[in-house]
Amino acid sequence: MSIIVNLDVMMAKRKMSLNALSDKVGLTLSNLSILKTGKAKAIRFTTLEAICEVLECQPGDILEYSKDK
Repeated sequence: MSIIVNLDVMMAKRKMSLNALSDKVGLTLSNLSILKTGKAKAIRFTTLEAICEVLECQPGDILEYSKDK
């Protein structure tokens, strides 16, 4: 099972930098960077909700499931 994080795609669509998102969501740059690069092992619903609110998107816009081959 593989979860793909498309945070960078949504940030680009909204023309928002990692610094700006960090300020608006209230997370550290390092935590957002870990999430953005797909290295995160988990995400809290409150964090996902805050990101979706700031980026005006749905969780499915950020997270994608892909079957391993």
